[in-house]
Amino acid sequence: YGLRVRRVARPEIERRVTAALALVELGELAGRWPGQLSGGQQQRVALARVLVLEPEGLLLDEPFGALDAKLRQAMQVDLKKLVRRLGITTVFVTHDQDEALALSDRLAVMHGGLIVQVGTPLEVYDRPASAYVADFVGRSNLLDGVAAGGRVELHLFEGVGEAFITNAPNSPAARSAIDKIIDFVHREIPV
Repeated sequence: YGLRVRRVARPEIERRVTAALALVELGELAGRWPGQLSGGQQQRVALARVLVLEPEGLLLDEPFGALDAKLRQAMQVDLKKLVRRLGITTVFVTHDQDEALALSDRLAVMHGGLIVQVGTPLEVYDRPASAYVADFVGRSNLLDGVAAGGRVELHLFEGVGEAFITNAPNSPAARSAIDKIIDFVHREIPV
């Protein structure tokens, strides 16, 4: 439809549609109606409808929200391969932390309509900028304490053996206290 609106010639429409369906691995189902397709196939058709327009970028807002877990994971893998192969910049909006970590090259965590941290998935997961980000991207324990007169947040990640401090004062005395806390945590808390 998008190509007809743009008044693309019929032979070019057929070429692009065939190519887009091949990209999403649905070429053999080209003659079927939407009601004859599974949920995952319908999602692939929706993606093909966009790709046929040869966009410079994609905005995908919760595209897999209505799919079951197994199909969602398969679609995530397929989408990541496709986007990489085509080199299309894609903004993927999701509330699913696992999906965000699995699909992104760069991840932005939002809270209250504001971006609170941007980084690679590993950076955001391993070094959250705040207690909110730590809680949002993974299981964590948060301990409050005081070091050299300032409020400190100590984050301990289960099973990772990782401890770090946020909102810590920058004085040498505070740094020393923080280092002692981290050493204690690594010695005393089994992982």
